[in-house]
Order: sequence, then structure tokens, then C-alpha cells
Amino acid sequence: MARIAATKWRALVLVGVAQLLAMTLWFSGSAVGPELAELWGLTPTETAWLTNAVQLGFVVGALLSATLTIADVIRPRTLFAACAFAGAAATALIAGVVDSGSPAIVLRFLTGVALAGVYPTGMKMMAAWFRRGRGLAIGVLVGALTVGSATPHLLRALGGIGQPRTVLFGTAGLAAVAGVLVLAYEDGPHQPRTAPFDPGAVRRIVSDRGVVLANAGYFGHMWELYAVWTWIPVFLVASLEASGTADAERIAALLAFGTIAIGGVGAWLAGSAADRWGRPLVTSASMIVSGSACLLAGVVFGSSLVVLVPFVLVWGFVIVADSAQFSAAVSELAEDSYVGTALTLQTAIGFLLTIVTIQLIPIVQAAVGWRWAFAPLVVGPILGTLAMLTLRTLPEATRLGGNG
Repeated sequence: MARIAATKWRALVLVGVAQLLAMTLWFSGSAVGPELAELWGLTPTETAWLTNAVQLGFVVGALLSATLTIADVIRPRTLFAACAFAGAAATALIAGVVDSGSPAIVLRFLTGVALAGVYPTGMKMMAAWFRRGRGLAIGVLVGALTVGSATPHLLRALGGIGQPRTVLFGTAGLAAVAGVLVLAYEDGPHQPRTAPFDPGAVRRIVSDRGVVLANAGYFGHMWELYAVWTWIPVFLVASLEASGTADAERIAALLAFGTIAIGGVGAWLAGSAADRWGRPLVTSASMIVSGSACLLAGVVFGSSLVVLVPFVLVWGFVIVADSAQFSAAVSELAEDSYVGTALTLQTAIGFLLTIVTIQLIPIVQAAVGWRWAFAPLVVGPILGTLAMLTLRTLPEATRLGGNG
């Protein structure tokens, strides 16, 4: 028993580090998007698609994986490693070969397809080691994802401003290391047997009441999350310039890193809290605070750093704190043999929604400016909170960590 306990924590560290390194690919294009736009003469639409292509690729890859139950047929460490290497190769090609928007967008799309084999697979790997404390384990994993997503902004702030290819090569190298590391992973004691292809699995997943409500909470959360992560650097530059802050671009890059990365701490602490107090309660509290921040962003816009810095750090802390708990809930409510498929389907639809809101923010900004550009995002947390509070009242909630 002691050996199993020690091994599961080693597995958590191993997969967490691999997840962090691999997920640096996600925002590598976004972090250097304005510089690539200037270098290649991209339009604003093409620049936005450096991020949206990853979202769309992730959705396509996840839907393909869910439909064919790939996440439950291929051994997890093999799938994770292969996809990390593929994403690294696509990003390295952008850095070393590409000099225009169209091929870069195609390669960003392929990066998203590859990441569909990394993120949900990592969650399944943790579910295989943790029954008790699953919320904490997946919270740590989402925390690693969060810090990884923020890392391109850090690379840029620490010497990558004006050097987009260096940032891209850096993230590609980190993802390749992730692929090597994860090969040392051992299957956990709660790893289901490799499941046969079952076309009816998806139908059962989408008709399960508890899973549907947990997914609805996740979709409300995702309506806000990636739109904020994508556009917060630009919002910060605009706010800092409005307040007359010097060196606005570099400070905004550091603040963007901090805003996203601090969510890793939020995911870890929320995971521990949800295992004690219930996933619906913790996710609802997080969405109430982050939804309020969508509106309050307009109030603090143009304020001094004394006001702006704590505001965006609190927002970054809560906006992703609940993310892992929706996945943990689905892993507890779905059929054991098709947990990988259920998680992949959840993330596919959630990321499809992010394409809408990432495109929505510039439209709102053009109409009302950056001050109130995030206001429409409040709709997602409101609906997500209602779904999770409904789940809390149902018998299915007794199967959740913390007993709902």
C-alpha cells in the first residue's frame, strides 16, 4: 500500500511536468502574434486565427478521438508522447520554415489536433491513480496546464520581445522534452482495461443527466476562460497606456504571464477544497467571482498598477480554479470504461465554444473599446453556476468527491 501511495505521487509529478511542458505550445502563437503580424504582414483576422486554429484543431482532434474512442483504445503514455512530439514538430516548422500566415495557421491547426491527445489523456492518467483525492490530482494537472499556457508570455518577457522565432523554438523544445518524460509513466491501479470500439458510448454519455449538468457547468466556464486568456495581454497594454505607464508592452507581458500562471495555484487549492466541500459548491463560487470580474474589468481599466495588478491576479486565480473540477466530476459520473471518451467529448465541445468568444471580443472591442470588451463573457459563468447548483440537488451528486 505504501509503495502504491508513493508511486501515485511520482506519477502525478511526472504527468504534471509533462503536461506543463507540452501545453507551452498552446499560446506560443498568441504570445508572438502581433510580432508575426508585423513580420509577415498579417491582417487582424489572420492574427486571431493563430489562436483560433489551435482551438479548432483541438476540437477536431478531440471529436475524432471521442468518436473512435481513441483515448480508451491506445495506451495513454503512447498517445500522450506521440501527440507531444507531433505538436512540437509543427511549432518548430513555423519557427524555422514558415514566412507567411496561411501555412502557419495550418500548422497551428495541426498543433491543436495533437494537443487533443495530450490534455484529456493526462486527466485520464491521473484518474487511473487517484480515486480518493481525484479533485486535487486533476487540479494539479490543470494547474500545470495553466502555467504551461502562460509560459510563452514569460519567455517573451525575458528576452523574446522582437524574437518570435526564438519563443516558438523554445516552446517546441519544451514539448519534445514532455514527450520523452511521459514515456516513464506506469499505468495506475484504477486504469480500466483497454475498451473495444463502441459507437453507442457517446450516446450514453450525452444522455446521462449528471454528466450533462457537469458538462453544462464546464461550458459556462469555457465561455469565459480562453477569451480572457487570449485577449488579456492586449487589454493590459491598452489599460497601461491609458494610465500613462511607461514600458507598457513589457509590463503587460509579465502581467499576462502572472494572470494566467497564478491560475495554477487556484486549480491546486480548488481541487483540495472540492474534495472536502463538494465540486458543485467550489465551481459555483469560482464562477460567481470570475463572472463578476468580467464586468469589473471595465471599472479598473486605466487604473494605476496598484489597482490593476491585484485585480487581474485575483481574476486569473479564480477563472481557472474550477476547471479541473468539471473534469473530475465527469470522471466520477461517466462509465468507467469510457472515461477517456467522456472527458475528450467534454473538452471538444468546450473548446468549440471558445472559438466563438475569442472572435466575439474584438467585435465588442470595436464597438465599445477595451474597457467593456469582456462584459459579454459574464453570461457563461451565470449559466454554469445554475447548472452546477442544480447538479448539487440530484442523487447523482453523492458520487462526486466531497459528496457534492
